[in-house]
Amino acid sequence: MTKSFSDLGINEQLNQGLADLQISVPTDIQKKTIPVVLNQKEDLVALAKTGTGKTAAFGLPLLQLINTEDTNVQVVILAPTRELGHQIHANLISFASQSPAISIAAVCGGIPIKPQMERLKTATQIVVATPGRLVDLIKRGAINIRNIKYLVLDEADEMVSALKIDLDLIIKDIPKSRRTLLFTATMPGAIKQLVQNYMSKHVIQIEADMSTVGHQGIDHQYVVVEPIEKLEVLLHFLNTKEGERGIIFCKTKAAVNKLAKKLAINKFSSGAIHGSLSQGIRDRIMGQFREGYIDILVATDLAARGIDVKEISYVVNYHLPDTYDAYVHRSGRTARAGANGFSLSIIQKEEIEDIPEFENELGITFNELKKADAQSIDENNGLIWAKKIFKTKPNREVSEDFKAKVKTIFHHLTKEELVDKILANYLAQSGMTNPKREDSKKHKKK
Repeated sequence: MTKSFSDLGINEQLNQGLADLQISVPTDIQKKTIPVVLNQKEDLVALAKTGTGKTAAFGLPLLQLINTEDTNVQVVILAPTRELGHQIHANLISFASQSPAISIAAVCGGIPIKPQMERLKTATQIVVATPGRLVDLIKRGAINIRNIKYLVLDEADEMVSALKIDLDLIIKDIPKSRRTLLFTATMPGAIKQLVQNYMSKHVIQIEADMSTVGHQGIDHQYVVVEPIEKLEVLLHFLNTKEGERGIIFCKTKAAVNKLAKKLAINKFSSGAIHGSLSQGIRDRIMGQFREGYIDILVATDLAARGIDVKEISYVVNYHLPDTYDAYVHRSGRTARAGANGFSLSIIQKEEIEDIPEFENELGITFNELKKADAQSIDENNGLIWAKKIFKTKPNREVSEDFKAKVKTIFHHLTKEELVDKILANYLAQSGMTNPKREDSKKHKKK
């Protein structure tokens, strides 16, 4: 019989909050983690892929363990990025909708610090933070975490590599008697070292169904291209996914900006996020993506943490990631909440040898996607050209006299004749041949 959250020990108030969210069946990581957090005292290391419900796995039992009579900070949850921090905060607020006595604050970077300092003057029991902002608040004397009972490190594999110095400062400022709960999608050496250095000797280790969850439902494919073809092959792929939402990953901020600009020029519904953008811009772009106003997000690895959008149907690796862990996090943005997903890597010939290494390390299988032929690419470029014309806004500054003269030239043409002439002009200028004419030439030669 399927276990419920009540069976795991979650109280009536939190169950009501879950019912309001239409959440009733615990995931594997939740089944394994919730009873341990509620009923045991040891530190915890939980290995679970993205999209498996980790926030509820630690959030629900910690909400239940809060002493509402105590106005001090009792729980600190650290996340590597602002987006993930805000996502965790929003989830906890939703879970605790029927528990108004619990006060939860988010203190993440990228936005003014003074309002956060003011917020922390009121009773706060749970703080969700990015390490850099938390260190800043500690140095300003705006927050006291010396008496916390629980420290949660979410997406810990990203934190130890990118934010180690801040993490070290925070861990030195909290009591040794606290309980540490560490959640990670991978177990690199840095995580093992952190467990050894900062967690108790008797650590409970939990692992979700790693053989399926995290890669389940994802179709991993790669396509081999020449460098000059890369953009055109991407555009061809994106046209086949029109109306679907996806994320394109690039290695650097500069590459994200460059690609996003090219997509915008070609009138694709897209936006870009990376660490150098202000929090306001990132929030606006993420809001547009989450609400479906834009279909494509171009992002760096770190900026994409915390993107929990269920309807992401595909992920594109415009550049292969440097680490296997990064691939896990990238592909994990799709196939969330039981849906199917697609992960495409656009690679060059010299990168083909990397594919078996990713397969062996991650226990997945890649299939090669046949590159679109020259004719399909040419036709796709023509469709992009047509869409650019369709989406071009009229120039209201053109004089009526000039507009009338142009209309006079075209006035006797039907719509079909005008389209034929504009298309013929495009074909002549682009150097694209007429496929039917080429076919007929070959037929005559035979």
